[in-house]
Amino acid sequence: MIRKAHIADVKDIQKLLMTFASRGDMLSRSLSELYESIRDFYVVEEDGAILGAAALHIVWDDLAEVRSVAVTEDAGRKGIGSRLVQACISEAHEIGLKRIFCLTYKPDFFAKHGFLLVDKAELPHKVWGDCIRCPKFPDCDENAMILNL
Repeated sequence: MIRKAHIADVKDIQKLLMTFASRGDMLSRSLSELYESIRDFYVVEEDGAILGAAALHIVWDDLAEVRSVAVTEDAGRKGIGSRLVQACISEAHEIGLKRIFCLTYKPDFFAKHGFLLVDKAELPHKVWGDCIRCPKFPDCDENAMILNL
């Protein structure tokens, strides 16, 4: 079942994200950050367990980021990540956003959802606020992608 995240999901979301952050595949998120942004998150839950999470983070009046897309290893390749990204895209349409971007190591996955590769310089400077915390900063090797709605 896909749904908006609840406060009670925060620790499970963090545990899931840390699995990928520890490998350098995404930024880690503190509990404080997750509590502050819980309204951004969708989760897929099955039998009380969180199998995946993703967030739609609004950046500006016409721009949001799909971030923190993660699915447990056991639940991979079952379409959970795609369902989470589609939920973010649907919400972006509903609230009137014009563009969604992502920074990713999985460009093929996002391309399947209509995202196109762009030069990072095309993104507004505001989106780089989280990058300062990244151990790879300033030598980012992620792909920037945009979906025009």
